[in-house]
Amino acid sequence: MVVGANIGGPTSGPGTRYMIEEALPFIAGSWKKTLSRKVAPCFNPSTGDVLGSYVLGTPEDIDDAVSAADRARLAWARVSAFERAAACERVASKIVASRDELALLLSLDQGKPLHVEAYDEVDELVVYFSMAAADATRSGGSMPPSTSAARRVLSYRVPVGTVGAITPWNWPYTMAAELLAPALAAGNAVVWVPAPTTALCSSLLAGIIGEELPPGVFNFVPGSGPVVGAALCRHPKVAAIGFIGSIASGAEVARNAAGKRQILELGGNGPMVILDDADLELAVRASTEAAFLCAGQSCTAGELFLVHEAVHEEYLDLLLSLTASSVRLGDPLDPMTTMGPLNNAAVADKVASHVAEAKTAGAAVLIGGSRATGFATDLFYEPTVLDGVRPGMAIVDQETFGPVVPVLKVAAEAEALELLNSSPYGLTAAVFTRDLARGLAFAERAEVGWVNINASTNLWESHLAFGGRAGSVSGIGRVGGTSTLEAFTEAKTVTFVMEQP
Repeated sequence: MVVGANIGGPTSGPGTRYMIEEALPFIAGSWKKTLSRKVAPCFNPSTGDVLGSYVLGTPEDIDDAVSAADRARLAWARVSAFERAAACERVASKIVASRDELALLLSLDQGKPLHVEAYDEVDELVVYFSMAAADATRSGGSMPPSTSAARRVLSYRVPVGTVGAITPWNWPYTMAAELLAPALAAGNAVVWVPAPTTALCSSLLAGIIGEELPPGVFNFVPGSGPVVGAALCRHPKVAAIGFIGSIASGAEVARNAAGKRQILELGGNGPMVILDDADLELAVRASTEAAFLCAGQSCTAGELFLVHEAVHEEYLDLLLSLTASSVRLGDPLDPMTTMGPLNNAAVADKVASHVAEAKTAGAAVLIGGSRATGFATDLFYEPTVLDGVRPGMAIVDQETFGPVVPVLKVAAEAEALELLNSSPYGLTAAVFTRDLARGLAFAERAEVGWVNINASTNLWESHLAFGGRAGSVSGIGRVGGTSTLEAFTEAKTVTFVMEQP
């Protein structure tokens, strides 16, 4: 649970503070606190200060939460779609009223710049809950024909039951809302396990959601993923699992949730293809957005830049100039900051390792390339541009998840397409060309789930289906719009006889 005191908005000064208790389990409509619970600290990634703590939930907590959901789910499923939609709209309204608190705690807990990113993510919460409310009231059915003239058939969708949601730390509000809002609007009960490093801001959101729903319909259990996440996936009364996170964790979720309905939205390395006829100024602006939004900590981030040799030098000149002039690394609460720290030591170490390996293997560092100095923690990483990367380097073959633009020069469009399609990932890609037909043809041949033409890989719209291509390591199923609502419901068929023989 999070208690706010002296909470400010955009004009908050250095004296602004949060009075924070532990992020506690929220089960059956109330926060669960006992003196014997084990807790872990939550750190501000930009200062290293302890913000608060979160309870290390147990499998017993998961069992209590799932049991509460199981008791509540049938009554919630019988509530009309319009009543459920009204509840989601109440959540959205309360988010609007709590916008400053949510944004500030997100910035402190995750490291996002308050003014250019944190408020936007809070606003996305409103969109997801309002969209789910509308979608729930439009979820209809059909009356397919029967082989008998006297028989009628009804086909419609019903909630699956109890849904488990496990969400990441990079977008702790948006990624949660993608799963929670449609699951609840569709008539399911939910148990949410958030990422530990953003447990505090997640707890604030959990309280807002829980207060607007009947006890047991929404439940929240913080803790270690391998403990509470695994228990949630394996629980026999959980009908479906929604997971957004890393590929390795997704594979473990899939094993633990075998036999259940699953949405797994996993990683990618977002290839950005700059063809010889590209509008380079547009491509460079999109490249910085792709690489430096959320400090590169996004599954949709641009992490491999395939640049045609004919425009390679000009692209780099423009990119270096824009990076130097527009990316300001600094205190997330400073209005001038455009990029904050990485969220945790594990991701910071991976970024440093990938860049160091690329340098050793012959890549040239054109700007950045190191942890930034002069900050209270070593989680600040310089905006970085590398040239001369090649397949076989971790920074090309893996998901780096940091503020790095690795540039690989290609001789032809076909080479770029081959490199893109040889990747194990299949989440997003982007292609830049002045020829729309050429861009559409490239998009059709790109074996990924989402392609942007002349826009960053980070461009997406919340009402559209998003997810990895089948057969890739980027996941299964789709989030976004009605896709998630449909995934957390199933078809039901009812037949009846109009007249007795």
